[in-house]
Amino acid sequence: MGLSPWLSAPFSAFARAGVLEAVLFGAHVAHYPTGIRQEKPIAPGPGGPHPPVLLLHGFTDNRSVFVLLRRHLAADGRRRVEAYNYSPLTRDVRAAAGRVARRVEELCERTGRERVDLVGHSLGGLVGRYYVQRLGGDARVRTLVTLGSPHSGTRVAPFMDAHPLVRQIRPDSPLIAELRTPAPGCRTRCVAFWSGWDELMVPAGTARIEHPDLVTENIEVRGVGHLALAVHPAVAAAVRRALDGPGPAAAESPGEAAPAA
Repeated sequence: MGLSPWLSAPFSAFARAGVLEAVLFGAHVAHYPTGIRQEKPIAPGPGGPHPPVLLLHGFTDNRSVFVLLRRHLAADGRRRVEAYNYSPLTRDVRAAAGRVARRVEELCERTGRERVDLVGHSLGGLVGRYYVQRLGGDARVRTLVTLGSPHSGTRVAPFMDAHPLVRQIRPDSPLIAELRTPAPGCRTRCVAFWSGWDELMVPAGTARIEHPDLVTENIEVRGVGHLALAVHPAVAAAVRRALDGPGPAAAESPGEAAPAA
């Protein structure tokens, strides 16, 4: 078994990625209060030729993590982008997915669209996948994009197992086992971005979607940590390409391309 990229990579690359994560974390902490409140829904209307996009944040986070990504996705006015805060008191992925289902129905009604796109960072991607795969959300979701989500469960931070949500994202949890069950005929296209530098995904490959019934594209992003997946401009550009339609959406990290894996 090889070493983690954080241990085996040249120190300069390790340092750049670590510094980037630290800077982004500090900026996000400062910006966090601006996303605590649920945002007001945008006025009714289709909002462009592409389906609307609903953004789902990660564990203990809120919509403020998407300030740069949503700006990038909405830049040309061809799609409307909204973010949904599920409660910080959420203790169950299934319950969160049920609330997302209601928000998606409301979004479809307000925009007059039959289908939407979902983009989820970290736990938000798992919530979106549960909705699509287990709650019939494939009837409403055209494309699901996940950014550093623990699709096969993560072994990071065992000391946090006291929290029920953390227990649900362990590799041996009933929830992860449920997501391994058959999903014949699932109509949603899934695009999973993952990074060998993601310090919260242990092992890193857990952020890939491996399921025989799902139409999936797994995209590796190099030299980018967990938080950076939600804010890096190269990742944002790749997410936008993924939402524009099927086809290669490989992200490029500074100085190197990351091919689809």
